[in-house]
Amino acid sequence: MISIKNVTKYYDKFKALDNVSIEIPKGSIHGLIGENGAGKTTLIHCLTGIYKCDEGSITVDGEPVYDNPKVKSRIGYVADSNSYFPNFKIKDMVNFYKGIYETFQEDRFNELNSIFKLSPERRVKQLSKGMQMRLALMLNLSLHPDILVLDEPTSGLDAIAKKQVMDLLISEVTEYNCTIVISSHHLRELEMLCDNITIIQNGGILYQNSIDEIKQEVVKYQAVFKEPADLSDMENVLNIEQIGSIYYIIADKNSDEIKDILYSKGAELVEQIGMSLEDIFIYTSAGKE
Repeated sequence: MISIKNVTKYYDKFKALDNVSIEIPKGSIHGLIGENGAGKTTLIHCLTGIYKCDEGSITVDGEPVYDNPKVKSRIGYVADSNSYFPNFKIKDMVNFYKGIYETFQEDRFNELNSIFKLSPERRVKQLSKGMQMRLALMLNLSLHPDILVLDEPTSGLDAIAKKQVMDLLISEVTEYNCTIVISSHHLRELEMLCDNITIIQNGGILYQNSIDEIKQEVVKYQAVFKEPADLSDMENVLNIEQIGSIYYIIADKNSDEIKDILYSKGAELVEQIGMSLEDIFIYTSAGKE
């Protein structure tokens, strides 16, 4: 269990994280969503013990992460930009990880490399961004970590490699009961992958729940009016768009009350239509700004 409680982090006077609390059960996949600068990477750096929280705490099974080698050895971390030794060959990186991590298994690395097919003789500086990301994933998965933290793990990957990575992550959870925390701008991938989502805005939590429950909290209605309607006084509405006689209303409250108000304003037909996680993120971020 990962427990993030009331975490606040400053850079000088700038508050990058503001009273963030998240509980992540073992064996689950938790997604972090937010605009650039929202605080996702800062939270990841606190979770992996790179930064110390100014306020609050982050623990794994009750033990603090920061300045705790025992806990940190259980965490694999794939950054959005991996700074490996540029002149090292891939086989050198394998030996380097073997020397640092007792849990590193070279057989596991070779098994994964049978999928990604990176030559052990290639130097890190010769690898593209996508290849470096594959290398980072293989090295960290070969640790058999209890927790795997990923920051934009599909960045630079082609469609086939993305599918391979998604399958590997699901396998890691089902076979080894690994807990995964993943930050990504590719929301369609997160929607297919994650059990729960946290949407971060301006360092704080905007929404936090399972994807299905978030889709119940933020809903889209389609209403047909014969005459132009004034919907400006409606509460809990994040966005309204009009195309001819059809109005599309995004609301952060799913209730019959909204339907009743639309009918009272002259709607002839009101129906709820589905929203993707990407739609929810766009409208909630803009509506709460």
